Amino acid sequence: MAQASAAIDIPASPNEVWQLIGGFNSLPDWIGYILKSELSEGGRVRHLANPQGETIVERLEKFDNTTRSYSYSIIKSPFPITGYLSTLHVKPSADGKGARVEWSGTFKPTGVSDAEASKIFQTIFDDGLKELAARFEQQATK
Repeated sequence: MAQASAAIDIPASPNEVWQLIGGFNSLPDWIGYILKSELSEGGRVRHLANPQGETIVERLEKFDNTTRSYSYSIIKSPFPITGYLSTLHVKPSADGKGARVEWSGTFKPTGVSDAEASKIFQTIFDDGLKELAARFEQQATK
């Protein structure tokens, strides 16, 4: 089993951050890699479109508004993996002055090494969280 994880501190309250990223259909609101998201199956499945025109289909596995977290699996994707399970979690930062966002996933590589598969998701997680932080930094300077 391979894995990837990233975390970032954001100068906004956990509730403000969760308001933006906590919706299962909200990825296009904060991550540029996802151009479009459409829900099906009563909001439990999202169909994502990336810049290459590829479709990624993900299923919401667990949602907890109180702890500001959700977990999802990948049903279909162009990625060389199976058994993908990821969690996105927003909590208070260690200093209590903002939010800490954690994004982690586990998966089984298919046709590539653990390191190659992990690098794909490490890049997505790192880049996505940097974009998220940049949105809140722009708001703080306005």
